[in-house]
Amino acid sequence: MGGPKSLLIEQTAELLGVSRRTVYYRIRDGRLQTIRTRCGSQRVLTESVEALLGESRMRRATAVPPRQSTSCLLSTTQPASR
Repeated sequence: MGGPKSLLIEQTAELLGVSRRTVYYRIRDGRLQTIRTRCGSQRVLTESVEALLGESRMRRATAVPPRQSTSCLLSTTQPASR
């Protein structure tokens, strides 16, 4: 009889590609949900990590691409001699 699936703080940091400190910030901000084990350690719920990853993917997919440079090319040829 298992509880909700969860990850260690370190595992969550590796999965998200961030530091442990950033994981704690995301927990504090409510973007990641945790549970406490019987021993008192904190574990991050897998479903909250998946939700955060999905949110990040959506943000990247809808991001406005950088504008293309509209600078003109200058000719490097010398003017014709008369």
